[in-house]
Amino acid sequence: MRIRRALTLGLAAGALVLAGCSTGEDSSSNAGGNESSSGGGGGDSAVSAQDIRIDVVTHAAPGDSFWDVVKAGADRAGKDLGVDVRYNSSPDPGEQSTLIDNAVADGTDGLVVSMANPDGLETSIKNAVQAGIPVITINSGIDQWKAFGAITHVGQSESIAGEAAGQQLKEAGATNAICVIHEAGNIGLEERCKAAADAFGGTMKNLQVDSTDLAGAQATIESQLSADSSIDAILTLNGDIAGRAVAAVDSSGRDVQIGTFDLNADVAKLVKDGKLLFAVDQQPYVQGYLGVTGIYLKLINGNDIGGGQPVYSGPAIVTQDNAGDVLKFAENGTR
Repeated sequence: MRIRRALTLGLAAGALVLAGCSTGEDSSSNAGGNESSSGGGGGDSAVSAQDIRIDVVTHAAPGDSFWDVVKAGADRAGKDLGVDVRYNSSPDPGEQSTLIDNAVADGTDGLVVSMANPDGLETSIKNAVQAGIPVITINSGIDQWKAFGAITHVGQSESIAGEAAGQQLKEAGATNAICVIHEAGNIGLEERCKAAADAFGGTMKNLQVDSTDLAGAQATIESQLSADSSIDAILTLNGDIAGRAVAAVDSSGRDVQIGTFDLNADVAKLVKDGKLLFAVDQQPYVQGYLGVTGIYLKLINGNDIGGGQPVYSGPAIVTQDNAGDVLKFAENGTR
């Protein structure tokens, strides 16, 4: 790949220079130059940040506001570091796997990948690692990243976040809840609901909807409320679905508590206005930004961030008390 070819040439040239120079003064001069260099694998100033290409490949569906924030974080990291960041996504595991393979074949220097369906991506990620491409997983895949050979995982523990959500609903006095899953086959979403149900203590059943059909999702929630008058809480796992849940409850005329995972400007406003009880923010901007930054550090300095453990970006609980402070960032598209 481009940076590895440049590193090879740079190291060879460096060896010729060192062969004709004394060690003491030159090594101290080179150390200063290495620290100020934008790139160069292990400090080789022959490679600049502009030589680095990092591909971000996620499972985002088109138009998903959450993933717009992840992309914004990745793009900002690329701008701040001066590297070439390329973002692609597909909710289909087969297509996402192909995007990873294509990035490797096209000369990427590093990969940032979300793994909603780890089994579908395992071969592509392991092949990339075997080819010498550093990989960091983000958002989904916290239980598989190490086995696949990634440097670390940037995201939240879905079990810890789910427990926090369930506890919030329990403290609000709810006893019968539905947990709305918006992506079929996403193991992280299923884990959220399971952990929430365990901490909730009351009755919590899963309800499947389709995030690409928001009107249909609202109709499904309304139908569930109509069918069971004892439902007093709804937990959604996506900011866009949360807005539809609020509309469904308003339409029903019922007094139902609603909490959600993930944040956008609309969600922050709904929390501030008391329409949503809380939002569990896994800080997607951080996931995109730190994913790219971690690959950059690996390429220029051989760093493995995380110390063999995941890097947690959340959960951060947004309630009516702090929603106003968060809203200003959400309106900028960074929360």
